[in-house]
Amino acid sequence: MNTYKAPLTDLRFALFDVLDAESAFAHLGYADANRELVDAVLEESARFAENVIAPLNRVGDEVGAVYDKATGKVTTPPGFKEAYAQFAEGGWTGLESPAEFGGQGMPHTVGGAMKEMLHAANLAWANFPLLSHGATEALLQHGEDWQKQAFLPPMVEGRWTGTMCLTEPHCGSDLGLLKTRAEPLEDGSYAITGTKIFITAGEHDMTENIVHLVLARLPDAPAGSKGISMFIVPKVKVNADGSLGEANAVRCGAIEHKMGIHASATCVMNFDGAIGTLIGEPHKGLMAMFTMMNGARLGVGMQGLGLSERAYQNALRYSRERLQMRALSGAKLPEKPADPIIVHPDVRRMLLTQKALIEGGRLLGLQASLALDAAEHGADAAEREQAEALLGFLTPIVKACITEWGVECTYHALQCFGGHGYIAEWGMEQLARDARITTLYEGTTGIQALDLMGRKTMQLKGAGLKVFLGQVEAFCKAEAGNPAVAEFIGPLAELAQEWGRITREIGMRAAGDAEEIGAAAWDYLFYSGYACLAYWWARSVAAAEKSSQPQGFKDAKRETARFYFVRILPRTRTHVQSIASGTAPLMTLDADAFDA
Repeated sequence: MNTYKAPLTDLRFALFDVLDAESAFAHLGYADANRELVDAVLEESARFAENVIAPLNRVGDEVGAVYDKATGKVTTPPGFKEAYAQFAEGGWTGLESPAEFGGQGMPHTVGGAMKEMLHAANLAWANFPLLSHGATEALLQHGEDWQKQAFLPPMVEGRWTGTMCLTEPHCGSDLGLLKTRAEPLEDGSYAITGTKIFITAGEHDMTENIVHLVLARLPDAPAGSKGISMFIVPKVKVNADGSLGEANAVRCGAIEHKMGIHASATCVMNFDGAIGTLIGEPHKGLMAMFTMMNGARLGVGMQGLGLSERAYQNALRYSRERLQMRALSGAKLPEKPADPIIVHPDVRRMLLTQKALIEGGRLLGLQASLALDAAEHGADAAEREQAEALLGFLTPIVKACITEWGVECTYHALQCFGGHGYIAEWGMEQLARDARITTLYEGTTGIQALDLMGRKTMQLKGAGLKVFLGQVEAFCKAEAGNPAVAEFIGPLAELAQEWGRITREIGMRAAGDAEEIGAAAWDYLFYSGYACLAYWWARSVAAAEKSSQPQGFKDAKRETARFYFVRILPRTRTHVQSIASGTAPLMTLDADAFDA
């Protein structure tokens, strides 16, 4: 009953009409990433998502990953292993990886579009290659040459997968509390001992080896987060020639029973003197970790987007077909016993909210991916530095806002179904359950808010915000005389000015009270997210008018933009008021008085 069709029309519009990705790719040195090739990648990605993994979404939820306590092995649901083999055979595991290691060397922006489709089709399945890609990026940027040669080709090829082993039972976002030990051995390797939890794809039956990237402490490590190192710990030891040796001392101790993503193996991993090798410098593991984590955060943002898109498609179809009551202004289909529910204003409110957040969020996510491409391949140091600043600023917004909007959108979609949405048969409740985790893993929404407010804005003196506001200013100036976007330019320009002013005010208050950062962070995050979408909706209208898109498409973009500006953007007023209230409403009540 629950289906998915890749939104290729809007993806192409976002990439080619709004972002002018073809020109951007050429500028960044992606010689082969022309429109013809990118179109082919999108088409084939859509085919795989729609026909191969989307049909496995429900069985994955119903069967889930299965753990064998006796062996420590995890079996994925029926069809998952075969789908992964097909994915790897098609070269998709190495879409964004360098050609020298067997990859296709495509832009991260194209990979972002592919990930949206995979996540929409089957989030639990898509988690397996997502985390593997993060491990690959960490090895690319921080591994020694021999490590890259030994581990990257089979990971890029998809014969091996990778994980991020960070969290411990007592240690989540505060990695300074980490206890896993790394004891040096005479041959230059290390014996890794400790327990990691919440490890996505820590154990499974899809590949012959799993490469764990593990955070641990050396014996001479300083206290806190400055004493953390990263180690490569394969499930099966790897010989010098790249062949597989004996099993390593790492075992899955359990899998978690979760609210959603049942088919995604969330593992407790026990390392009992497992042999590993240091990646990067001693005590510098956080640098490699953030390489993995930042990429994963962008990927999780696209998870929220994909789930929203799938939920919206099904809610829209149902709203057009479900007959209930008559329109308040009179019967629209008098020949039928009732009108379809899409005639009712409240249903339209829910559908338009989804459409506005999805299509605006798509551009926001792709902008971040394009910034990643520019940060790696910019023509000069200045361009790369600017792109890096923008990427750092956008990453917590993409991760937090798009996933929180994913929760909102999947619940709106479920609500459109009424009681049927609550019933498993229609598949809507699974999307709502699956969406909830996206706001939690790879850093909760609160962590993203603190990262944006504390580090990306205050510590870095608003470097990324300045880049974004510069883009807004340039757009408003360029389109000042364009009647097609006149109604959006004024509000957008005013919003940009307010954004800068609010940021400065928070900084001044924080100079006298550090708690101001935490008090403002959540509201500042969402204010920023809604401001970003205002920019992208204004740009969407401008791009649509200049494009060869059909008039109906152009009209839909304009009307959705109007809805966004008058119905959703005013949410920023609440955030402004909350930011202005300062710390007192939050910090005055004594901790012992919460249950008074």
